[in-house]
Amino acid sequence: MEVETEQLRERVAQSLHKVRPYLQLDGGDVELVEVTPDGIVRVKLVGACKDCPMSIMTLRAGIERALMREVSEVRRVEAVIG
Repeated sequence: MEVETEQLRERVAQSLHKVRPYLQLDGGDVELVEVTPDGIVRVKLVGACKDCPMSIMTLRAGIERALMREVSEVRRVEAVIG
């Protein structure tokens, strides 16, 4: 199970790597915090994304949609504050 979770984390990280340039264009970024065995991805929005009023839209319409499209095991993406 641990190996599967690590493989899932690596696939999520690769997918985030593809999204990252779009966030960086606006001075933001995303950090992968955790991927649970049941497909919950926890990320931390940083830079301009951290305090942006559009961050929820970025999370749902951008990051979550991209991850769910590329990594079928992803069920939800949550932002970690702090």
